[in-house]
Amino acid sequence: MVTLRKIASIVKGKLIGAPGQLIHGVSDIRNGVPETITFLLNPKHTKLVEQTAASAVIVNDSTLLAGKNGIVVESPRLAMSKVLKIFESKDHQPIGIHPTAIVYESVKIGEKVCIGAMAMIGKNAQIGKGSIIHNSVTIGENVVLGDNVEIHAQVAVFSNVKIGNNVIIDMGTIVGSSGFGYETADGIHHKIPQIGSVVIADNVEIGANCTIDRGTITDTVIGEGTKIDNLVQVAHNVKIGKGCLIAAQTGISGSVDIGDFCIFAGQVGVNNGIKIGARSIFIGQTGVTKSLLGGKIYSGMPVREVGETNQRDAAYLKIKSLEKRLKNIEEQFAK
Repeated sequence: MVTLRKIASIVKGKLIGAPGQLIHGVSDIRNGVPETITFLLNPKHTKLVEQTAASAVIVNDSTLLAGKNGIVVESPRLAMSKVLKIFESKDHQPIGIHPTAIVYESVKIGEKVCIGAMAMIGKNAQIGKGSIIHNSVTIGENVVLGDNVEIHAQVAVFSNVKIGNNVIIDMGTIVGSSGFGYETADGIHHKIPQIGSVVIADNVEIGANCTIDRGTITDTVIGEGTKIDNLVQVAHNVKIGKGCLIAAQTGISGSVDIGDFCIFAGQVGVNNGIKIGARSIFIGQTGVTKSLLGGKIYSGMPVREVGETNQRDAAYLKIKSLEKRLKNIEEQFAK
């Protein structure tokens, strides 16, 4: 429970209405609940502000409140992220080491660390202060975790991986698994040992059931502030810059070099060994087959700038229309 005044302070917005209004939670604007706060995220839904039963609304224009309690901010979506943190419930993990956890004597553990049931921490690992290791996590030998790292249940972090501060890794993800490397001779696939590791910078978030392969010789690297969705594959030797956003079911092949602040929508596939410039944006299901300049939007298979892809799609539809017209003319001529 928190006052509207407190929420306005957290989101750095202008308060309109009763500052002492108590807020017990958050609700959707279409199904507003009294004593909750909601958000106008789409300008097409302005009529819902009047209709909602929520006790307060966060908007970007005070005239939209129509006498309701609210907070005016430049970005309601950014404000929403801050408000949801107020009411977010997290799994409680008591400070200390659960009696069923296996922790080698050589492990270095910082202050206020939580290690859950059935977790296994390998030899010479280091765990920074305030970090949370949930149940059934496996941490390999010589792994280094920074401060305030949270690793959820059933994650495996292979040996020698280095993870920075404030990193979150969700359930079921594998970090440091062997890269997919083989050399074929006389019909036999000879495995190439993968002796590199994985380096994850500060403030990275990795979703559930992802796989981050270790490098063959050099390390696989994920840059500061990058956010990775569920079900993403990052292959060996990949270098991902800072601030990238990578959506679900994206697959990045080996030795790809990705610049800063790139965005990959769902199911993007990236060919091995290419370089992608900073601030590139890829529409869903794009097949990235070649190195690309940054600062542009791409789509299609094979990849092209989105304008060219749209032109080609339009030309194809026009050809199909002409084909149909030609067939009708041929039928009439035959008669």
